[in-house]
Amino acid sequence: MATLADYGPEVRAEVKQVREVVATLHEQLIKWNLVVWTAGNVSQRLRTADLFVIKPSGVRYEYLTPGSMVVCDLDGNVVDGTETPSSDTASHAYIYRNMPDVYGVVHTHSTYATAWAATGQNIPCGLTMMGDEFGGPVPVGPFRLIGSEAIGKGVVETLKKYPKSPAVLMQNHGPFTIGKDAEAAVKAAAMTEEVAHTMWAARQLGDIIEIPQADIDKLNDRYQNVYGQH
Repeated sequence: MATLADYGPEVRAEVKQVREVVATLHEQLIKWNLVVWTAGNVSQRLRTADLFVIKPSGVRYEYLTPGSMVVCDLDGNVVDGTETPSSDTASHAYIYRNMPDVYGVVHTHSTYATAWAATGQNIPCGLTMMGDEFGGPVPVGPFRLIGSEAIGKGVVETLKKYPKSPAVLMQNHGPFTIGKDAEAAVKAAAMTEEVAHTMWAARQLGDIIEIPQADIDKLNDRYQNVYGQH
């Protein structure tokens, strides 16, 4: 089994940098009320090797450090780290193997998004910000048990049907989000909880007015290609 010592200095330097990024981004999950206690995880894939960095299993957020982050290969095998990696490691690995443009994966149990997952419902696209960020509804994926790559398979299968969405609500479990890096995936997780909460509130007032797909496509194109700094 390969260890980090088998990789060159460029890879080891990126591992050090990504460990710092991933450790820091877990603080954002707490800041945006996306997790409690030890639930949830962030990972980021390296650019220089087929490796990724992920949170250790069952460690409280205040104890996380760059050094406690675990380095795994794309089969989920530990390459470096003293802790056991997250119980979702096999699913993160599956996503990276099967979605080569994805370099960040996040899982949370945020309250409102998980409530939609518990009822097996897509979050309907009733907000322009949803058109911007998700290109349509936030889809629900199938029920899968934790501890293998089964959840990752469900994430990939669902997002192939909703290619503009960076988020999927795994039924009876919670949201998984993807991105060009871990920060983008964390942003998607925060946005998923925001729209889940707002759409839940809208349901209490009446029927949600869904935006036509043609307009969603225009919103998404503007947001992805025009909005912000380039």
